[in-house]
Amino acid sequence: MVSVLIVNDQSLHRYALRVCLTAEPDLVVVGEAASGADAVTMSAALRPDIVLMAGRPSERYGIEAIRRIARPSHLPEPLAPTDAAGPPPRVLVLTPTGHQEYAYAALRAGAGGFLLDDASPDEVTAAIRAVAAGDAVITPVLTRALIDVVRQQRTARPLGRDIGLGTLTGRERDVLTAVASGWSNAEIAERLSIAPTTVKSHVSHILAKTGARARVQAVALAYESGLVRPAA
Repeated sequence: MVSVLIVNDQSLHRYALRVCLTAEPDLVVVGEAASGADAVTMSAALRPDIVLMAGRPSERYGIEAIRRIARPSHLPEPLAPTDAAGPPPRVLVLTPTGHQEYAYAALRAGAGGFLLDDASPDEVTAAIRAVAAGDAVITPVLTRALIDVVRQQRTARPLGRDIGLGTLTGRERDVLTAVASGWSNAEIAERLSIAPTTVKSHVSHILAKTGARARVQAVALAYESGLVRPAA
């Protein structure tokens, strides 16, 4: 079972999301929060697998809330969990069209996936399962928009220990470049002539070396550092 905490400031929307998720046999809604502050507190108490943040970008859905949920080591006592509490929740954001800067900031804060808020119920439930499994989920429309934001905001800097990319092996850089190009693990394995299990191993090493919690954060670092450059 994948446990989910729903975050939305409108009760009707929370109800609709609850109905959608509880219809799935492998998903369980463990709570509902009406603000980012409530989400931080409830996430620390309930330890859901996924925090589904769906709503208009605002102070209530601030980047700091996402950061505190995805990286609870930053939480003050007594909210900070112990190591025995297990990994922190993963954050899946449903964002309105035209808010790619917010999505980018949420990505840097530790969010593990993004969908537009007009996504279908099947797309939302599939994304929850994917993010819970450790995959990155970004709708294609947002992928292009996020890359554009990175290109506009990035100041290229040498690959170094400060961002972890300087410690990658040549093959790991190849894999990260492929991931940033939108290839799936199966496609990477085929194009680089390596086993799918080897791809997964390389991705795990990339995440560990860069300090990224999910593929999407490593991709952002790759673009920001200049390791991968968006196509014109």
